[in-house]
Amino acid sequence: MKPHYLTPLFSPRNVAVVGASDTPGSVGQAIFANLLAGNFQGKLYPVNLHHRVVGGIPAYTSVKLIEGPVDMVVVTTALRSLPGIVKDCGKKGVKGILLAKDFGDSEAQEREALNEAVSIAKHYGIRILGPNVLGLMRPVAGFNASNYTSKVKAGNLALVSQSSALCTAMLDWADSKGIGFSSVVSVGEALDVEFGEILDYLVSDNFTQGILLHVHHVHDARRFMSALRAAARTKPVVVVKSGRYEDDVTGLMHSSNLVESGDVFDAALSRAGVLRVATIAQLFTAAKVLAANYRVAGKRLAIVTNGIGPGVLAADSAYMYGVELAKLAPATLELLDESLPVNWSHGNPVDIIGDASPVRFRTAVKACLDDPNVDGVLVIFTPQAGTDHLTTAQLMVGLQRESSKPMFLSWLGDAKVSESRELFSKAKCAHFRAPEFAIEVFRNLASYHHNQKMLLQTPAPLEGEQVVPDVLKARAVITTALLEGRSVLSERESKEVLAAFNIPVNRTTLAKDVEEAIGLAAEIGYPVVLKIDSPDIIYKSDVGGVELNISNEHSLREAFAGIMTRTREAQPDARIEGVSVQAMRKRRHARELMVGVTHDASFGPVITFGAGGIAVEIMQDRALSLPPVNHYLVERMIDKTRIGKILGPFKNMPGVDIDTLKSVLLHVSELVCELPEVREMDINPLVADESGVIALDARIIVQTVKRTKPYGHMAIMPYPMHMVHCSMLKDGTPVNIRPVRPEDAYMTQEFVRNLSEESRYNRYMSSIKQLSQTMLVRFTQLDYDREMALAMTHETAEGEEQLAVARYVTDPDNESCEFALEVADHWQGKGIGVILMNALFDAAREQGLKVMVGEVLAGNKGMLKLMSRLGFVVQVHPEDRALTIVTKDLLQALPVQNSQ
Repeated sequence: MKPHYLTPLFSPRNVAVVGASDTPGSVGQAIFANLLAGNFQGKLYPVNLHHRVVGGIPAYTSVKLIEGPVDMVVVTTALRSLPGIVKDCGKKGVKGILLAKDFGDSEAQEREALNEAVSIAKHYGIRILGPNVLGLMRPVAGFNASNYTSKVKAGNLALVSQSSALCTAMLDWADSKGIGFSSVVSVGEALDVEFGEILDYLVSDNFTQGILLHVHHVHDARRFMSALRAAARTKPVVVVKSGRYEDDVTGLMHSSNLVESGDVFDAALSRAGVLRVATIAQLFTAAKVLAANYRVAGKRLAIVTNGIGPGVLAADSAYMYGVELAKLAPATLELLDESLPVNWSHGNPVDIIGDASPVRFRTAVKACLDDPNVDGVLVIFTPQAGTDHLTTAQLMVGLQRESSKPMFLSWLGDAKVSESRELFSKAKCAHFRAPEFAIEVFRNLASYHHNQKMLLQTPAPLEGEQVVPDVLKARAVITTALLEGRSVLSERESKEVLAAFNIPVNRTTLAKDVEEAIGLAAEIGYPVVLKIDSPDIIYKSDVGGVELNISNEHSLREAFAGIMTRTREAQPDARIEGVSVQAMRKRRHARELMVGVTHDASFGPVITFGAGGIAVEIMQDRALSLPPVNHYLVERMIDKTRIGKILGPFKNMPGVDIDTLKSVLLHVSELVCELPEVREMDINPLVADESGVIALDARIIVQTVKRTKPYGHMAIMPYPMHMVHCSMLKDGTPVNIRPVRPEDAYMTQEFVRNLSEESRYNRYMSSIKQLSQTMLVRFTQLDYDREMALAMTHETAEGEEQLAVARYVTDPDNESCEFALEVADHWQGKGIGVILMNALFDAAREQGLKVMVGEVLAGNKGMLKLMSRLGFVVQVHPEDRALTIVTKDLLQALPVQNSQ
């Protein structure tokens, strides 16, 4: 891959500072002084209209007059001069500009100058970072283009912050803790370069082993999520969010009123495989623990202590933080009974009595670490008569090296145990002055593990279901409403859309007058329900527009008249289509649920689930997830709610049909994936019991949207199920072609192992025998938006066998990509390359790629013929036995071809 397009910003070789000055207190002076003092190895050029020399270096009056090349320009001057500066930079060939000055609440004229400068920058292909106050640092390279006055240590953590003030506070806190950084980026207003692009760069940065983010708001959610998920697959990412209660989720439905923007952000981060924390202290603590490769497989904690008081307090903290105290296995309890004094606590917390020796500590901790019911152990040492804190600490350090489970060490006290703390620090063990801090970190590790599992979920719009929805029918209903100038579908129309996606609904029929209603009631069978049918009324009960349990014709006539009268009095201007007639559903063991869809300004559609009925807003019982969802994600949603606890057998009630309930949530996910026009939806109540699930009431709000690429309205790209298809090789072998999934890791590893040494070397430029874990993750956990891998497989008696794989990865600029093709040695010569590459090009065309650059072995004559036939320019390089294939317009150069 070519260097990242942000390299001129983050790793410049030649830097000009416009506004560089010797004037004390000026931004230009602070930044230029930092660049001079930072041991930056590149060339520095001060640009100043009034001084010929700045800091002992000859100054220029304009960027375009600088003789040598300039990668990056730091602008510290007034906003009104920015368009001219950017134009000079464009003519000079500059690719990166840092606006390192606080422009504050710019006036209209200044804002116009700023917008003009951005427009000029786009014309010349210049990327702009800022405007912001602090600037940009690369401590690992001695590069400090900021006005931060204190020294920043070099390290392996990258800090990216949306607030310069908060960034300064974080740097000060980190300095007091001896934490260093590979990069420090103050994003500021993010007029051009934003989080997603910065994350892209940091993912490929070898100096960065962990990423810390402070986020206030997100502009491009798809890019942000894509980059965040890519980063989280290879490096720990910890996020702190400000502005949690600035609610961006607005709407008319109950499901929207129940959701805050912070909830949506939490759901997005959990799907991205990153960890969200609440404070700056937690941010750095979590980053250090994750970077030290501490991992947990769950949230079950064992506490071992030689003081029952601190142990009980720690258990209370665990309860408060939602950490589960592990239930020790019988074998563990038996071992502890044999090894500990008879008056030990006989449970968790494990109190091994105040005079515990180092060996007794080791025995108890080792037993807990070996327990299959334990995910981590907190060791609390209290200095008492007969104890040896240092020897105990030495044994714990050795024990941590033997175990894959994390240990959290809390030696209470100060001067008496200082030697032990120094030992823990040198051994890089997780140690804490107070047990509650350790429990908090363990909780964060458990959350991180959970989110990493969520990251692996790449569901299709509807996964594993064979019933095809009637998408055209649903779109017809929505289109009719939009053409009539309506955004609110009636209950009857909403249920038509739900039914088109195979969601069970209570049949609703419109009656224009009372006689028609009587006829429908006779057809349906009493008792029935009457509801006002009006596109202008969302909640019918608010206007008295509902009558339940109508048992005869006389009651129906009275109810019909009453509904019409009350509705016209409450809302005289409402359009009334008539009254809908439905069967009165009485289910003895029913639970009333709600499934909703709301729309977040940043992350798009959000699915909500929780308790339904009339108390939906009072109970505030809901869980949410970004679509698409699968069975695993649906189960997590249900488990998070209080109503979910009583869906199984409860007192005298049988459990509900949970599989059908999950199916409804999956169908709702499919609906919002396929219908970007759906902005809000309430299914309330959704009645569930042992015999099934049925939507008794529903409303949908729609909006005209501009369709771009598939699923462009979603923050997370679904698994592209539509790319799965069958084909046949020249010899008649039936094969399947499908996008690679995380579950294919074992199959991918076997495929690589079975390649010949020559094939592996030609593909990976190495004599590897198999893929490393990092490479395996990279090749199987795909984004499907900026990267694609198609596997060709066929069924054998032993299961699915991979014959070949073709993949492309776009450059971060999303304008070009590289591709590769691998074919199993014993399957070569069967036309696999033609079939698979055609499918890959189809996928690339779908994403609108315009330029493709790739390399394959020159010895593959079939590929040469294929590329030539597809209109590529082929350049062979004999020295490295590779060829480069280039096209200026993929959409035109790649006609659709028959895979045979």
